[in-house]
Amino acid sequence: MAGDSVKLLGFWASPFTARVHWALKLKVVKYEYFEEDFRNKSTLLLQSNPVYEKVPVLVHNGKPLAESLVILEYIDETWKQNPILPQDPYERALARFWAKFVEDKCVPEIISVFTKRGEEKEKAARDARENLKILESALGEKRFFGGETMGFVDIVAGWIGYWGRISEEVAGVNLIDAATIPLLNAWFEHVLEVPIIRECLPPREKLLEHSKNVYEIATAGST
Repeated sequence: MAGDSVKLLGFWASPFTARVHWALKLKVVKYEYFEEDFRNKSTLLLQSNPVYEKVPVLVHNGKPLAESLVILEYIDETWKQNPILPQDPYERALARFWAKFVEDKCVPEIISVFTKRGEEKEKAARDARENLKILESALGEKRFFGGETMGFVDIVAGWIGYWGRISEEVAGVNLIDAATIPLLNAWFEHVLEVPIIRECLPPREKLLEHSKNVYEIATAGST
């Protein structure tokens, strides 16, 4: 909408910030991006998300919204061009279901791979692989979860193909097995080939170094 003020508060290494970048780019929405320093959080962030004090936060015409899934739905409802949620009510409900599955089942296990060591880490990796296999069943033979074009579930889960690979390397585990989830593995490649997705990815070596530091700090007290 002409004259709108759209601001995104985020962090360069956050896959949840990436989700919002992708949605805004797909919608061709102009916005300002503000990088946050977690050691010195901005006044705008603290005022915009006083409950969690986390990114991403979308500020539209002075009104803030937090939590990436909430933000994605708001973006889709506010800017009607290039819809990311299906128009059919049943298909829209299914997209929300699988997005919640990613959030509730895939994200926690991938995070656990980064915060645990030993058997706990291996269990988290096994659970992550099982959940990715279930996610693959929803994809089937489609190029994208949204069909021929990127949609809601693609935006919600697409980061795994990039951040997940780095998690594998840093934590020394196998998460994305091309032999057991070939369709999902191909889908990760398709997602990362989309130009607006690729241009919003953080530099791999920079993200790898950052992830190594996070892993060392997170697992310092683990055995």
